[in-house]
Amino acid sequence: MRNEAPNLPIGAVAALATPEIHAPLPTKDATNRKNMVLLIQLRWIAVVGQIVTIAFVTSWFGIALPVVPMAAIICALVALNIASHVWLRTRDDVGNRDLLIALMLDVVALTSELYLTGGASNPFTCLYLLQVTLGAVLLDARSSWSLVALTVLSFIWLTIEYRPLELPHRHVSDPFSLHVTGMFVGFVLDAVLLVVFVTRINRNLRERDAKLADLRQHAAEQDHIIRMGLLASGAAHELGTPLASISVILNDWRRMTAISADPALAEDFTEMEAAVQRCKSIVTDILVSAGQARGEGSAPTTLKAFLSNLVAEWSAARSARNLMFRNEFGSDPAIVSDVALKQAIVNVLDNAFEVSREWVEFVAERDGDQLLLSVSDRGPGFDPAMLAQLGRPYQSSKGRPGRGLGLFLVVNVIRKLGGGVSAWNHRGRGATVRLSLPLSMLAIGEPSGD
Repeated sequence: MRNEAPNLPIGAVAALATPEIHAPLPTKDATNRKNMVLLIQLRWIAVVGQIVTIAFVTSWFGIALPVVPMAAIICALVALNIASHVWLRTRDDVGNRDLLIALMLDVVALTSELYLTGGASNPFTCLYLLQVTLGAVLLDARSSWSLVALTVLSFIWLTIEYRPLELPHRHVSDPFSLHVTGMFVGFVLDAVLLVVFVTRINRNLRERDAKLADLRQHAAEQDHIIRMGLLASGAAHELGTPLASISVILNDWRRMTAISADPALAEDFTEMEAAVQRCKSIVTDILVSAGQARGEGSAPTTLKAFLSNLVAEWSAARSARNLMFRNEFGSDPAIVSDVALKQAIVNVLDNAFEVSREWVEFVAERDGDQLLLSVSDRGPGFDPAMLAQLGRPYQSSKGRPGRGLGLFLVVNVIRKLGGGVSAWNHRGRGATVRLSLPLSMLAIGEPSGD
């Protein structure tokens, strides 16, 4: 089972712990817009259904219908749908009130058609339930009850005011059979339309809920990063004094005759001083990163120089001789040397080096306008559960408190730069972690093609 590196990119934590990481939450809800499109589609179905029904009833049953006023209502529905399409193109968001108005207009149109075709005795009054059900799914409680009240009042009005149907002689003796036939057709229409449209509406609502859950998870992760950044900055301030004291003591001891005269001790002291200087450099990077937004203090460089220097520094600091670096990007665009990106790449390399000290491969490639950085190893690979939760904090197999933050921080650094992180296991042994970054976020000027 693959472990994450214990060396967390603390400077990246401090760099991330700035107000700019909080991307604004979307203020527009696309779900209502999708649902309005469904209502428009339902209205087109109603238009076609009414035309077919009028033609069938007049030709098959021989029932005389007021075709002209019914055609006027159908034309009004067509005009309403065309206006709705135009209106929807000019609006970025659709509110509860808009959906309520659309459903109420549909109820008015249905009531008008029923008024012309027998009123409450028309078996297609069951289509009121379709409007009520859609309202219960789409609207808030107050609007839903408003729609219920409108349909009830419409039904009551149809029992009082309506235009009676003139049945042909063959149906006058047995009107109930004709009514049952109409009820059956109305029931089938109601059931089919309910299943089709409620299913699609529920799918829209599930997509909205999933998006809101992702936004909440993202906000929680950003809050977690801020708290980690504050702790990192505080720790850096606290470590500054003892590191300075150790540096002074080592410098004094080096001047002692007993130590300077012993080559082995002198070499050990040189290594200790180098380690202290590296710690002081890390502390300085943390403090600088915590107080600067991206771009401040970053130096212009080229992609080739940035990657080559990173590989050289990483290899020297870890005495790693088995890192295979291949730059297959092609061109050498000018970029900004981003501190957080550098530390994210270092963390992925550390992770691979910990489980595969004999071989680590680092490849830079180009895919259109994307920079692809892939780190491969011959370790045991990722646990499937970790791959499923890639980028979530504390997803680690080490079983000790505080582990599992490496890839979490890497994912957030890359996401801040507009990119993404993916990982997969090899068929035999080993794994690959790929960082995908848009060149526009790194390049100075427009990135040129090969």
